[in-house]
Amino acid sequence: MPRLSEFYGIAVYMYFADHNPPHFHAIYGSHEAAIAIESGEVLAGDLPRRALKLLVEWIAIHRDELLDDWRRATDGETLIPIAPLD
Repeated sequence: MPRLSEFYGIAVYMYFADHNPPHFHAIYGSHEAAIAIESGEVLAGDLPRRALKLLVEWIAIHRDELLDDWRRATDGETLIPIAPLD
């Protein structure tokens, strides 16, 4: 499970050959969630409100890169790290 980014204690990962819809996994402390790339919706798990707000902001900035990495993951290609939220 390659790490795409890490910021403010939130680690962002993407699995190879994962199920649709396009999403990533975020870990913050003892919390973990699958987050939809298109909507920022929590698909599974849970995160504190502040961590989710930061992720939604990060998605808005990097949506195209996330979708490109999703395509790469489904094709079994190497993922490209994404800049953290400043």
